[in-house]
Amino acid sequence: MHPLDMPHGTLSMWYIFHFYLFGALAIVSAILFVTRKSPVAAALWLVSTMFCLAVLYILLDAQFIGAIQVLVYAGAIMVVFLFVIMLLNLGQGVRNDARGIGWKLVAGAVGLALLAQVFAVTRGHTPATLTLPQGFAALQVAQTGAIAPIAAPLFHQYLLAFEVTSILLLAAIVGAVVLGKQRDPNAG
Repeated sequence: MHPLDMPHGTLSMWYIFHFYLFGALAIVSAILFVTRKSPVAAALWLVSTMFCLAVLYILLDAQFIGAIQVLVYAGAIMVVFLFVIMLLNLGQGVRNDARGIGWKLVAGAVGLALLAQVFAVTRGHTPATLTLPQGFAALQVAQTGAIAPIAAPLFHQYLLAFEVTSILLLAAIVGAVVLGKQRDPNAG
């Protein structure tokens, strides 16, 4: 049974906790993304947002879309963003955005929390309500082919979330262009 088809109240507290945790982290990361002065720090917060969205996709039983989210958006596109930022030398001038002792402590706490999450996930057992029956994927591939089980959820259930992610990236590109076109007031 798919997690979204379950009656209210049948999901485990583990699932609900992680869903809301990564949802809140995605929102906080997105807010920090748009409020940073340094383009490099903003790009790193965008990567954090993309990772949180990938976790949400995985929790919604869309593992392929979650993997693509990490590989394409958090990987390839962010490399392009950072390349443009470095090429245009947009990172100079703002030096205190993420270098204070407070941010280092926050980063250490987040790292420890992520390690604790990984440890908890590797030691925990997946609830029976969140697992597919034996041979379900093979049967689905035999009935509909290899592409339909991947493409159908992408273009039906998760289309809005996938397109919102695309709009977020478009906003990041527009922001990078605006930052690149800003003139230095001292340059005459």
